[in-house]
Amino acid sequence: MSQSLKGKVALVTGGSRGIGAAIAKRLAADGASVAITYARDANSASVVIKTIEDAGGRAVAIQADAASPEAVRASVENVVAALGKLDVLVNNAGTAIPKPFLEATLEEMDQIINLNIRGMFVTTQAALKHMNDNGRIIMIGSCVGERNLTPGLAAYAATKGAVKMFAQSLSREVGDRGITVNNVQPGPIDTDLNPAGGDWAAPQKAVTALNRYGRVDEVAALVAFIASPESAYITGANLTVDGGTNA
Repeated sequence: MSQSLKGKVALVTGGSRGIGAAIAKRLAADGASVAITYARDANSASVVIKTIEDAGGRAVAIQADAASPEAVRASVENVVAALGKLDVLVNNAGTAIPKPFLEATLEEMDQIINLNIRGMFVTTQAALKHMNDNGRIIMIGSCVGERNLTPGLAAYAATKGAVKMFAQSLSREVGDRGITVNNVQPGPIDTDLNPAGGDWAAPQKAVTALNRYGRVDEVAALVAFIASPESAYITGANLTVDGGTNA
């Protein structure tokens, strides 16, 4: 791996497993000191930290439910206190509850909105108060935020459409500081949340051009590039890594 992020500090929300864990490991491999937040799974978070440390990196885990504004704000303060500064924010924490929209409960809709939209708003606002000039804000949206072919994801797709517009809009507010804001939109990626062998997998795989699920490291590679100095002129962009789902 390159050391393109040497000396940088990155925060990855929801970094204990899946795409978030892969991103945290990749940013650390590229030289960044990394903080991850996790909601409940302390064991998985500690495994990610140990993996990074065993490879010679520096990492910390902070318990913070992305749906709690107080916990989110405190986690950002804790990152700066522990690692000294903040250069890169990856808004990865989020969830989907696949089901026909008519069957969705208000509690489920609130959960999706609080995690995928409100949590991202609060985290980004808190991070911007500490972020260095020429920093990076990276959203983990979804290809369904642009074009949804999968039944059962109406509410989720709506939140990811909001993520897309937030990234585009925010980029114009922070550009004078050299801070870039971009939205990485994964397609079907093999994780605990959306396993390649799961009940909802067949229709998602069928609409890809490559006829396969993606791997978490394939998303992490794009995030690492967007976090790097090489991407300084890319901002307000929606970058899809979806195997051709939206082609």
